[in-house]
Amino acid sequence: MNTALKQWKEAATIILAAGRTHLGLRVGAKTPEQGSCPAPGRSNTNASLPPASRFDYDVLLLKRSSTSGFMPNAYVFPGGLLEPSDFAGEWMDIFKAFRNLPNLGLGRVKQPAGTRPPIFAMDRVKLGSPVPGEVALRICALRETFEESGVLLVLDKTQENTLMESITHEMPHESRPQQQLAQVQELCSNSELDRWRSEVNRDPSNFLTMCRQLEVVPNIWALHEWGNWLTPPGLYARERRYDTAFFICCLEQTPPHTLQDEREIVHFKWSTPSEVLQSYQARDLWIAPPQFYELRRMCHFPSLSDLHGFASRRATEGCEHWLPVRVVTDGSYMSLLPGDKLYPVDGSGQAVVNDSLVDRQEEENSALHRMVFSDPYTPTLQVTIKPKYKHLLPFQTPARPGQGPNSQL
Repeated sequence: MNTALKQWKEAATIILAAGRTHLGLRVGAKTPEQGSCPAPGRSNTNASLPPASRFDYDVLLLKRSSTSGFMPNAYVFPGGLLEPSDFAGEWMDIFKAFRNLPNLGLGRVKQPAGTRPPIFAMDRVKLGSPVPGEVALRICALRETFEESGVLLVLDKTQENTLMESITHEMPHESRPQQQLAQVQELCSNSELDRWRSEVNRDPSNFLTMCRQLEVVPNIWALHEWGNWLTPPGLYARERRYDTAFFICCLEQTPPHTLQDEREIVHFKWSTPSEVLQSYQARDLWIAPPQFYELRRMCHFPSLSDLHGFASRRATEGCEHWLPVRVVTDGSYMSLLPGDKLYPVDGSGQAVVNDSLVDRQEEENSALHRMVFSDPYTPTLQVTIKPKYKHLLPFQTPARPGQGPNSQL
């Protein structure tokens, strides 16, 4: 656990995008790197979210149980808490072919160590773990995804050897090799897979046992670093805070064997980012602010290949440590993010805002990075900052004349 943020439990999650198998053609949408990304504070040229028909992929969302102590009934990305077994030394035997490579072949992140989020920066080896933190976080995300949805992302021996050759070829450049779109392997019968899933749900250490017996390696290389969100304090009666590493993974096609675990998860949904956001606006489902923000980012990429290319290249840049700061005003509340002119944070991760500043009229061109909620289903984005580490601003719709840089669903 990160001792500088003792209130937060460490977790990992995957934004899982998968090709829509029923589509005959793929849309070759331009990426922001090709000139379509709006400048900070300006709107995308599209008048609204891209229509669902433009997307050639879906995103996996899981509905939490109504009895859950954390975000009941919310649709979330698959993921969960780090477990001691994610750091078990036996994993180094599973990854033995990669043991002599930095971070087991994950490559190096360019972000200076002093600015890395603590969840990524902590030297786990010095704390007694033989497994690097970036590896353990990915093991956690893959294990939790298997537990909650039945989607198992692993490599068999043939794929492992192919990947090793690719990494070895790229090593002189100290860059992370860009894999092809990930695939879900048919390793065993559905009944055997269900048995293993039950075993892993019963005891997380069985994920390691399963990989050993099936002779597979968790596909940590398919998970690209995307972000780091922390739960703001005071949101739930039973105080629960999570320091969550966000990864993104692009699959060639939607896995055929997706099924909720019927414990924490009661329903699953494969939908395009715009469909999820439109359902949220219609109050058909509820998503938390991190899901809202990240799905808006993904709306820049209707093409799965473009999303995959951007995510794999950008991952080497690093990411920011985001603890949203909630400020309640008359009839609404704001969620401030780093870079906003009202966002002050002390070294402990606790944030304090002078509420009197909120009522001031915002000057033109002031630094804004916030979500404003009139109710839990009606967020408005106000973003004028420039994103760090070559990341994206959320997709923003044009403001009406006389309005500021707002974006509403």
